[in-house]
Amino acid sequence: MPIMLAPLNQEVKVVKVLASEKLKKHLESLGIIVNQTLTVLSVVNGGVVVAIKNGRLALDHDVASKILVA
Repeated sequence: MPIMLAPLNQEVKVVKVLASEKLKKHLESLGIIVNQTLTVLSVVNGGVVVAIKNGRLALDHDVASKILVA
C-alpha cells in the first residue's frame, strides 16, 4: 500500500520505491530504502510526515505515492 494509506503511529516496512533512479538515490540518502522501518506520524492532503531513524521527514503527495509499505 502507498505510505499515505498506512496506519498512523505504527511501524511499517518499506517494500518498494516506484520512482526514477534520481529520486531513488535522493530517498536513499534520506534513509528511505527497502526493508527500512519507519513510522507515519501524520497525513494531511496527501502529504506525509514520517519518523525514520532519529529524525522526521515531510514527503509531498507525489513522492509519498511512490513509496510502498507493508
